[in-house]
Amino acid sequence: MKQHFSVIELRTRGPGFQPFTQAADSFLRESGVSDGLLTCFVRHTSASLVIQENADPDVLADLADFMNRLVSRDQSLYRHTAEGPDDMPSHIRSILTQTSLSIPVRDKRMMLGTWQGLYLFEHRDAPHRREILLHIIGE
Repeated sequence: MKQHFSVIELRTRGPGFQPFTQAADSFLRESGVSDGLLTCFVRHTSASLVIQENADPDVLADLADFMNRLVSRDQSLYRHTAEGPDDMPSHIRSILTQTSLSIPVRDKRMMLGTWQGLYLFEHRDAPHRREILLHIIGE
């Protein structure tokens, strides 16, 4: 059994989806592991990870719009407001989505569906530097 770790850094420009499928693919090719399980983990509480459509950008735009309707930015609803009007809504969005993903790997390739890609979902308004831990375990 082998395992390999790496951290990728993504710089966001505000709310939205940032792809990292290619970075995960590169990590797998360099890992020396052919078959196993890839774990992706975002080390932040106001961003999340998703597997989502990678063909039609309207899907990502609709998902962002839906999340904006679902989670209010009305500061009167929250106690935690010291970090700005986007902070507490960002924490709520991250618990509604995911902070980690597990993806089966075979022949050094993620077993994603045809239209699936990996994305960091940034929830804060300001640009941020986000870290995603990648871990592959297998043979």
